[in-house]
Amino acid sequence: MPKLKPLDEQKILTSAHEDYLKAIYLLQSKGVEVTNSALANHLGVSPASTTNMVKKLGDLDLVTYAPYQSITLTEAGEKVALEVLRHHRLLELYLHDKLKLSWDQVHEEAERLEHVLSEALEDAISNALGDPTVDPHGDPIPTKDGRVEKVQGIPLSIADLKQPYRVVRVLLQDPERLVYLGSMRLYPNAEVIVLKRAPFAGPLLIEVDGEHHALAHDLAEYLIVE
Repeated sequence: MPKLKPLDEQKILTSAHEDYLKAIYLLQSKGVEVTNSALANHLGVSPASTTNMVKKLGDLDLVTYAPYQSITLTEAGEKVALEVLRHHRLLELYLHDKLKLSWDQVHEEAERLEHVLSEALEDAISNALGDPTVDPHGDPIPTKDGRVEKVQGIPLSIADLKQPYRVVRVLLQDPERLVYLGSMRLYPNAEVIVLKRAPFAGPLLIEVDGEHHALAHDLAEYLIVE
């Protein structure tokens, strides 16, 4: 096995390298087998581009990969992915809490800034926010030493009827759907009650802050509640 290069010597890592590593980590964390096609689909790029980049990441000892097999992060690759993810989610929370950007705006802004955040600024942002553990969507923020707390809960789509639940995580980044959920005040920590559930994956009738709303079943699957 080739000797692993120390991360501080890997000056050739680009934002594209980091985006791929983060994408692999996110797919793995969802229990998805990370194939070339799954990664290409997630990133919205061609399979040929993905194959090229994965080979480069393999040469840097950041992933393990063989043709027609799944892609996995090495320990070094996971460390990079978690650092980028920490930057991203801290930035989302800072933009939302301190700069008052709405939760549907922060993802794209954080995507642009996550690659240029220095360690000093990362620490300053974390301190300013009180060392937070989740971002505005309820996604866990990796700790500085690379630990990620698991968010407990179930999809709202299978929640018991007429029982109060608290939204703990929203598994979406699409701005239009976030605006829609926000119009119903379905943010993390919101209390929600499922009043009725139509059969055959039909819509749910829910109550939030005393108001009734119809919510599509597929959207309810993205809301994690406890």
